[in-house]
Amino acid sequence: MKERVAVLVSGGVDSAVALHTLVRDGRYDIVAFYLKIWLEDDLAFLGRCPWEEDLTFVRMVCAQVDVPLEIVSLQQEYRSRVVEYSLAELQAGRTPSSDILCNSLIKFGAFLERIGPDFDLLASGHYARLRVADGVTHLLRGVDPVKDQTYFLCRLTQRQVAQCLFPIGELPKTEVRVLAERWCLANAGRPDSQGICFLGQIPYDEFVWFHLGDRPGAIVEIGSGRELGEHRGLWFHTIGQRRGLGLAGGPWYVVEKDVQSNTIVVVHRDTLADHQRNNFTVEDINWIAGAPQSSRLTVRLRHGARLWPAEVEVVGGKSVRVQLDDGDPGIAAGQFAVFYDDEECLGGGPIG
Repeated sequence: MKERVAVLVSGGVDSAVALHTLVRDGRYDIVAFYLKIWLEDDLAFLGRCPWEEDLTFVRMVCAQVDVPLEIVSLQQEYRSRVVEYSLAELQAGRTPSSDILCNSLIKFGAFLERIGPDFDLLASGHYARLRVADGVTHLLRGVDPVKDQTYFLCRLTQRQVAQCLFPIGELPKTEVRVLAERWCLANAGRPDSQGICFLGQIPYDEFVWFHLGDRPGAIVEIGSGRELGEHRGLWFHTIGQRRGLGLAGGPWYVVEKDVQSNTIVVVHRDTLADHQRNNFTVEDINWIAGAPQSSRLTVRLRHGARLWPAEVEVVGGKSVRVQLDDGDPGIAAGQFAVFYDDEECLGGGPIG
């Protein structure tokens, strides 16, 4: 009997090629699923939520290979599990990583709970790979260093990754585009989506303003305390930010947010190097396949190709002290640090 596979499709070219790859493989009984998590009912006035356009492409892609499509609404789960957390983090002056929680709590969380025992595996168009050794599933970086998405998968548990398939993880993005053209997929020329997964084309600042409003405060220069301007609210800014400050004589960079005084502290580029961080603690860490055996790892501080070499000390299993070889001025409390041993993504957690 063929294994039953639920394939997450979004309307983008990556999930479309993943779906068609599995169909062409011929070993699986496949059903495609579109997860409706847009918050258009509350936020339609802020901008266009393109879920109807996405769904049109999804239907065309599924029809090309005669795969049944089901639409699942997870808006309520998204609000309670991701949005409320993100807003609370912003109010606390921290920088939430909403897309990481979307994967662990919604796509590979609430959705897996919903389909239960009806499916053996869950496939998606993420650029990641898997390796099974001695009954343990290990998460590996995608072969495309720029498109690798393991940063966003760092909170998946062993149970979750053991049920995953990532059909395009062995491919560079250029090859995915080539296959989409070769197979005449309806969305072959569609550009990649950008931004947070539930917002569509709604500007992030407008989403934050809708929920949290404005709370003006001072922008001051580090050291001197000289007031340089005014901000709309701490939640519109993050550590390391340069754009959007509206200050003369820059460029200026955010290096601190003081929630108690509602103040943003900035530094000029000329002395930015003096205010880099090279050590921090990560709390509530998730190890995908067990804690690391080596203290010498690499760390990803945000999505992107760069990995920071570091010394890592595991404290009590769920906490990690990190000493980077080189500092970085954009390390913010709440953002996720993700750990790697060579090509394996070990897991990650929020920076304290």
